[in-house]
Amino acid sequence: MRAEAVLSEPASGRTREDEATAAVTDLYRGHALGLTRLALMMVGDRATAEDVVQEAFLGLYRRWANVEDRTKALTYVRSSVLNGCRTALRRRHRPLRAVHVPPVWSAEAQALVGEERGEVMAALHRLPVRQREALVLRYFAELGEAEIAEAMGVSRGTVKSTTSRALAALGRILEARS
Repeated sequence: MRAEAVLSEPASGRTREDEATAAVTDLYRGHALGLTRLALMMVGDRATAEDVVQEAFLGLYRRWANVEDRTKALTYVRSSVLNGCRTALRRRHRPLRAVHVPPVWSAEAQALVGEERGEVMAALHRLPVRQREALVLRYFAELGEAEIAEAMGVSRGTVKSTTSRALAALGRILEARS
């Protein structure tokens, strides 16, 4: 069954719980891997990324009866993943360091981004969280400005300026490393 069919209208004879289970399961099957990769790009470790995505889908399931526009369920989950990543990054206890220490990448993450992209990933993790979010959503998730604005909870103009600043900062970081 396609996610769009389940998300648009409840099937007759289904209970609310059955409807929520079917809709969220279909959405999970279709988008969990991509959202986990998105979270991995944001937080830098697989376990945290998986936890963030699971919590986002659990939150959608719990609130399914209150979701007004069910065609926007993916947008809701994507925003929840971003918020979960922000929270995870805030909760990490990092001692103050004079020099940036890049995150430790799992073998799977290294294979995902490849050796030649390691420097870019390290530089990406040196950017402020909002700038990193804008770049990951734009170039990794391949979202348009309107979708990024909705996911981040900002205006399209903010997306444009944040992306521009992030690209400039990323360029400066990469030039300094060369």
